Amino acid sequence: MKRKTREWLWLYRSEDGVVIQNGELFVIQELHHQGLSISAIARQTGLDRKTVRKYLQRGLTAPRYGPRAPRPQLLDPYRAYLRERIEAYPTIRATRLLREVRALGYTGGYTQLTAYLRDIRPVDERGFEHRFETAAGEQAQVDFAQFKTVFVDEPDRIRVIWLFSLVLGHSRFMTGQFVWRQDLATVLRCHLAAFAELGGVPQQILYDRMKTAVLGEDEARHVIYHPRLLELADHYGFAPRACAAYRAKTKGKVERPFSYVRDDFFLAGEFRDLDDLNRQFTDWRATVANARCHGTTQRIVRKAFVEEQPQLQSLPAVPFNAVLSLERRVSRDGMVSVNGNYYSVPDRTQRRVVDVHTLADEVRIYQDRRLLAVHPVLDGRGQRHVAAGHRRWPPPGPGGDRRRTTAGGVTLTSPGQAVARRDLGVYDRIGRALAAGERS
Repeated sequence: MKRKTREWLWLYRSEDGVVIQNGELFVIQELHHQGLSISAIARQTGLDRKTVRKYLQRGLTAPRYGPRAPRPQLLDPYRAYLRERIEAYPTIRATRLLREVRALGYTGGYTQLTAYLRDIRPVDERGFEHRFETAAGEQAQVDFAQFKTVFVDEPDRIRVIWLFSLVLGHSRFMTGQFVWRQDLATVLRCHLAAFAELGGVPQQILYDRMKTAVLGEDEARHVIYHPRLLELADHYGFAPRACAAYRAKTKGKVERPFSYVRDDFFLAGEFRDLDDLNRQFTDWRATVANARCHGTTQRIVRKAFVEEQPQLQSLPAVPFNAVLSLERRVSRDGMVSVNGNYYSVPDRTQRRVVDVHTLADEVRIYQDRRLLAVHPVLDGRGQRHVAAGHRRWPPPGPGGDRRRTTAGGVTLTSPGQAVARRDLGVYDRIGRALAAGERS
């Protein structure tokens, strides 16, 4: 009996011989019923006599152990900061927060951070989605997403801007830029920039049913694409494809990156103007988005793109020059309005209707089939571009204009130019010099 009892004790006793398990309780009670004293039970079980006496008095009730006191963690000094960030931006990415707290001095790991974020984030209840993969060079997905921001240069104005994004389906390599509008000229210009960045063209591009890509369906439910998009597709050799109606999530490879961009880059960011926003976005894509290990593919995005890029179609040898034609009238100050911006015509041009041809990257103005002016396409609204040689002095804009000289002329932007600060001593010296001249 003694040998069997010792085997039972070996199975149930913990390594340190202090924690009491249910099996040991039964053994203590069994030895006590056999008539062994507390000292004898203590010798056989290896337990202290006080421990044996305590559990004989307690009976067969299992011991209860309280929760351990929490141990200090490296994340403790940053918990308040993280709670504030999650309250302000519930969907902000853990990777973004990791960069922020490391900049504040956090030396712990990513797992400790995400475990804490799971406890403080609002519950996100979403259904399951079907995922599909494409071969290298086979498909890209294109879409726009709306963002709102307040630029540092315009602190009293909320700006609505759009993010154009083209994502390769195989490597998940992301291209894109923020723009003022979704018009056709912008869409074409964004495609050209994306193809140039990729150094090639995929075989197929998947679109949502935006009006600049899809006009509708015919009676046989065949998709009718915008003719200018078809010209672009024919020039670059890709096939446009529209996702099924009310099934925008079939473009998940470009839809999901929008939330990634918003949560990891855009939220809580500060941008001076649209150009500064795009500069920061380009840097973020190079150092974060396309340098990360993708959660679905488990590959470094840039390394996967290096493998996919040779499978893309080559860029055409000649530039794309599709033309959007419209008629406009010359204003009193010799400007022509196109998409909310103003472009100059030469002095002495007759104030009558002119033909405007908008290409992907430039605006051409004709009168009686004679080319009057060529301008770069302006982003935004309310800007004025005066081509070199059109004016002896650029026409003033309402409220005063800021002038930005370009290779082809001067761009007059919105009012609000700051007057340069000068030391008052300059005026004092000028006054003294003038006074001295009068005395002489």
